[in-house]
Amino acid sequence: MADQPRRRARDGRGGQVGRGPRRPDVDVARLAALQVLKTVRVDDAYTNLVLPAVVSHFALGPRDAAFVTELASGSIRWRGTYDAVLAACIDRSLSKVEAKVLDVLRLGAHQLLAMRVPDHAAISTSVDLVRSTVSEGAAGFTNAVLRKVAAQDLEAWIAQVAPARERNPQRHAEVAFSHPAWIVDELRKTVGAAELEALLAADNVPPKVTLVARPGRSTREELPGTPTPYSPYGVTLEGGAPGEVPAVAEGRAGVQDEGSQLVAEVLASAQLEGRDRTWVDLCAGPGGKAALLAALAGQRGASLLAIEAQAHRARLVARALRDSPGTVGVVTADGRTPPLAAGSVDRVLVDAPCSGLGALRRRPEARWRRKPSDMVPLVLLQRTLLGAALDLVRPGGVVLYATCSPVMSETTDLVSAVVGARRDVVLEDASGLLPGVPDCAGRLPGTLQLWPHRHHTDAMFMALLRKQ
Repeated sequence: MADQPRRRARDGRGGQVGRGPRRPDVDVARLAALQVLKTVRVDDAYTNLVLPAVVSHFALGPRDAAFVTELASGSIRWRGTYDAVLAACIDRSLSKVEAKVLDVLRLGAHQLLAMRVPDHAAISTSVDLVRSTVSEGAAGFTNAVLRKVAAQDLEAWIAQVAPARERNPQRHAEVAFSHPAWIVDELRKTVGAAELEALLAADNVPPKVTLVARPGRSTREELPGTPTPYSPYGVTLEGGAPGEVPAVAEGRAGVQDEGSQLVAEVLASAQLEGRDRTWVDLCAGPGGKAALLAALAGQRGASLLAIEAQAHRARLVARALRDSPGTVGVVTADGRTPPLAAGSVDRVLVDAPCSGLGALRRRPEARWRRKPSDMVPLVLLQRTLLGAALDLVRPGGVVLYATCSPVMSETTDLVSAVVGARRDVVLEDASGLLPGVPDCAGRLPGTLQLWPHRHHTDAMFMALLRKQ
């Protein structure tokens, strides 16, 4: 391993080699990135959850941790484009390439086409990785393929492997922006053809870390970073570890996308007449929105009850709500049959389980994991949860239905169907509840839709319903 520091210097990353497990002749950071890809592929894990564990296991320093994060997340995010490039460089179907080798080829392609890693370093370290983890023969194959990939830049490759935009716009978008065709189609229906490519491009930009100050417990002035443009509670970090911020470590602040902060703001801002003391988060895991809602409720003398169906997620909610003055508690229960009396609640948030297609920049694996067949059971679940929330709320009370998806079947179509089927519910015009947010009107009048390319948030949909 005496040559390892020199190899890292040649790669242009610097830093020290971690003290964790390693194999001879393998760059430890790239081995860590390969482990992330394998875990996501084999165990259906989430990239953002796997990365901290892998970084800790390999004892990587901050610079190597940042390198691994970009290498692993970028390789997963751009998998569709890289697979089209690799297919042009391999004389057999990619399905015939061993999975471990294909993972390394994707890592190599990302270094060659999207990172500032010298070609020789990207190729040689990939070859070493395959030699160590697969075989000598596979290493030779990897070397030959990646040399072909290195022959031209990403723009030239896209021009070669993607059909012309004018001839086949859907297939062009699928390859050039690395989104499955069915997702491209769903997003086009919602955002329109004129903005489609801007949205797809925004999905491929890793989001910055955003913090939220929980009112009454912290202020955003005590948080490092730049104030968020729309949420009065957020800041955007330029770098550093959020867990090292004192307010975050103490639970007085948290990590939360600005769009999610605005969901809590909309529910809290809705006008009520009469009683306003009992709030419910019906699908509370993992707890970010619940923690902000509890803080807002506590400032008004109200309280929040968090309901979560899965025990492990309920524990995350309890951790997020610890020491929050506006909290009744956390209940592990199915939101479709909440353990509360009908008509007993003033405000309800239904942050429904959804396809997550509004958070593809944050969850790069979701675009490859979700299937069109997932949509029907999701929509049925969402409709049942919304119905349960409307039964739970008192006359005059409000329910905010929110999803991290702009897909019409999960948003406008579902809300229209529920409102049309119930005589005791009206759709409120929520447009005045986010007065400082431009261009956020949903396709269904009165609803709200945030966008990565317009607002630099997740694509949160919101519909405010009032019980009659």
